[in-house]
Amino acid sequence: MRRAVFLDRDGVLNEAVVREGKPYPPQSDTEVVMMANAPAALAVLEALGFFLVVVTNQPDVARGTQTRAMVDAINNLLRERLPLDAFYVCDHDGDGCHCRKPKPGMLLDAARDHGIDLASSYLIGDRYRDIEAGQAAGVASIWIDRGYREPAPQPPYTRVTSLSDAAAHIAKRESELAAVIPFQDRTASR
Repeated sequence: MRRAVFLDRDGVLNEAVVREGKPYPPQSDTEVVMMANAPAALAVLEALGFFLVVVTNQPDVARGTQTRAMVDAINNLLRERLPLDAFYVCDHDGDGCHCRKPKPGMLLDAARDHGIDLASSYLIGDRYRDIEAGQAAGVASIWIDRGYREPAPQPPYTRVTSLSDAAAHIAKRESELAAVIPFQDRTASR
């Protein structure tokens, strides 16, 4: 089984559009501003052998204020610029689906589809919903605190301020685990 890092999209890989303290996705691929540290941070994770999976809520599709085609265009732009292996999108809006974060459905689907060992994987997100989804799926969760005006996640999680810090945390944790525990036994230590 493979190890993965699950990544939220807006606010993690690309800049979110923040209005009144709340983050929103860009409306088109021409509005996408890549996080400056994203290529280097993902290179670190890729070098560690992680499968990189984007898991993103895009409820504006269900609300009729965004098209699925534009969501896919933004995802394709990120795929062209970054070493991302898979994308999972929830385009529902609270209609009882299993995939909308904070539910763990996208992570569970990716684990099934790609043979991912959740217990040896990580999630990086910038909202409490991301962290709750990671916790529900049993992955180590890392919260990038962007200072949004919304609730902070409930522990356990690791708090950082950038994607680079998140990648450095994972690299350090993996180095510590490698020094102490053979890979086959690492899942029991998380």
